[in-house]
Formats: sequence, C-alpha cells, structure tokens
Amino acid sequence: MDAADLDYRARTLTGCIPPLLVARLLELGHEREVEFQAGRGEWFCALEWARLLGDRGQRERALDVLAPYVATNWWPAARARAELLEGYGRVEEAITLSRPYAEAGDRLALVFFARLLARHGRSGEAFMLLRAGIQDWFLAECLVDVAEAAGLDEEAAALLAARVEAAVPACDDPDCDNLRLEPFNAVALLAAVRERQGRIEEAIALLHTRGSTSVNGRDQLADLLARHDRVAELRAYAASEYHGHAVERLAEVLDERGDVEGAIAAYRTFGATPDGMWHVAVPLSQLLVRRGRGDEAIEVMRVLAERPGGAEDWIVHTLCTLYADHGRAQDGLAHLDALKARRGGEEDWDFFRMRLPLMADCGLLDEAIEQARAHPEGDTWYAAWALSDLLAEAGRTEEAAAVLEQHPTFNRSLRAERLIDLGRIEDAVRVLQQPRTKPTTLSWDGAYSTEPPF
Repeated sequence: MDAADLDYRARTLTGCIPPLLVARLLELGHEREVEFQAGRGEWFCALEWARLLGDRGQRERALDVLAPYVATNWWPAARARAELLEGYGRVEEAITLSRPYAEAGDRLALVFFARLLARHGRSGEAFMLLRAGIQDWFLAECLVDVAEAAGLDEEAAALLAARVEAAVPACDDPDCDNLRLEPFNAVALLAAVRERQGRIEEAIALLHTRGSTSVNGRDQLADLLARHDRVAELRAYAASEYHGHAVERLAEVLDERGDVEGAIAAYRTFGATPDGMWHVAVPLSQLLVRRGRGDEAIEVMRVLAERPGGAEDWIVHTLCTLYADHGRAQDGLAHLDALKARRGGEEDWDFFRMRLPLMADCGLLDEAIEQARAHPEGDTWYAAWALSDLLAEAGRTEEAAAVLEQHPTFNRSLRAERLIDLGRIEDAVRVLQQPRTKPTTLSWDGAYSTEPPF
C-alpha cells in the first residue's frame, strides 16, 4: 500500500469501496467480503472491520487489521489506530503513536493530538503546542477549547487580542475598510473566551465588530443572546440582521418557550421585508410542519414559488416535498403542470425529476418510468440515476442496474449498490475498484497570470 494512493482514494471516494457500501455489505451479511477486502488495501473496509472486531472484544485482531495501513505513515490510519487504543484504555500508546505526526507539522494530527492530551489531563501541554500556530484558524479554535480545561483562558484571550490588533487593511484601496485578520475567526474566538469568563458585555461588543455575521447558518451573537435570555436584544438584532439567522434563533427561543404564535410572527415580520421571505421560508415551513400545520407550511412555500422569479429549483423542490409528505401529491403535480405551462410547455430535467416521486405516490410508477425514458434528457447519465431509483422502487432491480451500465464512467457507487442488492458482490467490487485517471496538477512557477487557466 502507498500513502499517497490511500489518501487520494479516501478523499475522492474513487477506486475504492466507500463507507456507505461497506455498511451495506455488512447489513446484508457479507462480513467475509469486508474482511477479505480489508486485507487488500480497501481502507474503509479495514476501518469498519477493525471497529467491528474491537466491539466483539477481539482487540489485538482489530489493531492488526490496521497495521499495514499504519506502516505507510498515512495519518488517517494512525489516527484510527490511536482512537482504538484510547478506546481500549491504552492512552499512553495512543499518545506515543500520534506525537510524531503532530510534531511533523500536520495540522490535522496536531489538533487531534492536542485534544487527546486535553482529554487525559494534559491540557496545559496541549495549549503550549498550539500557541505557536495561533495564526491558523483551525489551531486557534482548538487552542480556545483546551484553554478552559488548562485554566489558561486569559492567556488565550491575550493571544487572540494581539491578533485582532495586528489586523491590516485587506487591500491598497483607501476606500476599502476590510481588514485581513489572521486567524479570520479571532474575534469570534475571543468573544467565546470572554463569554466563558462571564464578561458578556465585552463578548457582545466584540461580536458587533464582525465583518461576517454567520458561519454555517448560525450567528454567534444571536446564540449568545439566546443563551443569556436577552430576548429583547435578540429581537432588535434579528430585525437588522440580513441573512435571517438571528430571527431563526429568536423563533427557536420562542418556540422552546411554548410561544409558537410568537415564533411564527417573528418569521412573518422578517419575511415582510424586501427579500426577507427568501431567507426564512424554509425554517418557517419546518416550524409549521413540526406543529402539525402542514397546509400552512405548503402555503408559505407556494406563495414564494409563485412570486416573480420565485420558481427556483430549491423552492419548488421544497414545495413538492411538502405536498408529497402531506398526502397531496396531486396538488404537487398540478403546480408543476402550471409551471410548465408558464414556460411554454418546456420542462428541464431539474424540474421534471420532481414529478417522479409525486407520480409514484399517485400510483403512477410505471407511467413515471415511461415518461422519464421519453424525456429529452432521459438518456443522460444524471437522468439514469433517477430512472434507476424508480425501477428499483418498482422491484425491477436488474433493469435498474442495466440503466446505469449504459453510462459506465458515472454513477459507479449507485451501480455497485444495485449489484450488491442483486447478490453480485464480485461484480460490484470490480465496478468500484476500476481505477480513475487522477487529475493532472500543473506545476506553478511562482508567476501570476491574468490569462486562464488562472
């Protein structure tokens, strides 16, 4: 085995048996195949087989499964072995195994190692390892986490405050007020430390200075205000925050308190602002569904979809899913018919495929299959995925697999899944292990260019 090859296949899920299909093999009782492939360089088989052996008390066998992978010096394999060792109570062995990777500068290894130390009473050591990498957002985030257990919150705050003060203009344009901050999350992390220290006003003031307010759909300031029961401030902030994440947190707080109408009203008030409903229609509809008000949820999405420019695929898809989930598949089809008519009788695949589950719910599964085959895009690789699903739902698994075989360079994972369901394990593995050409990475000579490829 080769570390570079293992890494490429694991990152891209190409030329290997991916985790979902390893789980599928085990679910269907093909343990021996998973064990066999684990010994032939299939990393995800090895990982799952080792965990399974460990759960059965066969710990040394589990460690032996990973040994050839660890021998390549590939960090994910070493990490997996370290996790097993820690789980077996052999913490010092886990630390000894992980340390060289962390000291070599692998940031993923360093964070893992620091958290491992912190979990076992060595938070101070973890903090000292991380502080030199404070410019890296990933390391800084870990440093803040271990600082609390180490009793070093003030030291962490000082490091972060220095980074905030060291921010420089992002460009030479005198009209640009953006700053280059390293790490980019220094303000957020400093605010987290201040909140932890009980210095809530400082944390709030810091968060009001952020250039970007939301990360992964969450707003740290909104979450802080909610945690400290400062609902009036949260309401005021929600009224001014553009993305709708603050009003979503406000609605969550009100809903948790039993004020469902207040939560709905918060969403509707925000939705009445220009473009507001684009941001909150989905969480509002989800709230209504949770409270058993599915028809109202459908109406929220229907009104949005029928606005000028509202027939975006994600909006229509959400609406059709709501129709299907609430036994109104015919209404969903009617909506798609009206949309198709407005577009001169044309229906791109992205919208046509929304018909298929609705037709199946109406007992029109065979008709859905025929219409999918007849669609102008019905012979494409992306249509094959949906058509295969329909055929499998109809119990026509052989046909479902055959459809995918028409596009051998696409949909390999789904094709293998169909073959596994048919009991054709060797064929499935052969499909997955077909090597793919790695993309060529051009070497950079250090000069920038204004001509493509950039």
